[in-house]
Amino acid sequence: MSDVAARASELLRMHHTGSTLVLPTVWDAWSARTVVEAGFPALSVGSHPLADSRGQQDNEGMTLDDALDGIARITAAVDVPVTADVESGYDTPAAELVERVLAAGVAGINVEDTVHSQGRLREVAEHADYIGALRAAADEAGVELVVNARTDAFLGSTVTFEDPLAEALRRLQACEAAGARSVYPVKVPDAATLRTLLAELSGPVNVTAHPVDGAASGSFAELKAAGVQRITFGPLLMKALAPSLTDLVTPWR
Repeated sequence: MSDVAARASELLRMHHTGSTLVLPTVWDAWSARTVVEAGFPALSVGSHPLADSRGQQDNEGMTLDDALDGIARITAAVDVPVTADVESGYDTPAAELVERVLAAGVAGINVEDTVHSQGRLREVAEHADYIGALRAAADEAGVELVVNARTDAFLGSTVTFEDPLAEALRRLQACEAAGARSVYPVKVPDAATLRTLLAELSGPVNVTAHPVDGAASGSFAELKAAGVQRITFGPLLMKALAPSLTDLVTPWR
């Protein structure tokens, strides 16, 4: 546990250096080692690419056991902090989830407000309470687990809001107050919306970007200039590799 605690503290420190922290999103031991060998001091595990690598479905098509099996293989393969996407928590009580992710060696977790098993979005206070319970369990364990609270308010797949920006802010501010160490408004539509989020939220904001094309809210240079503290790739790094793989093998067909 001392190693996990040290990595969590280091990951938290990386969020507050004044520079943008890029956490390339990996899915297995090979991709994790490749990212670390490229010089990155920390990385993220995405549920979507992890599920794809296992022949399973995202949106909690994996069980928690499945996800933790893949995550633990990654944390064992590298000597850097790893933050892992655990979707909405796989219907697991907060204290149990924290115990299990720490046992898997993670320094941070991403937790969203879409409850896939029920096809609904958590209410504002409900999600904040879950984030707060995760924070309390991590603190009780003596680990500065970096809880990244995600909202799908912009996504519109379960609920469509009249003012998605206002809803995202309401949700993420409640999560910050509950103890989230960073927040993640998935699918920010443009740079103006991102600027408002950065101005109204007090802690680090995560943006997902494509490794070549950047994000809808800006290129890598523009995201850094705007003050984005954290960037991940979600499933986009794996997807970006597919055409190159096709090009490599096609001549041998």
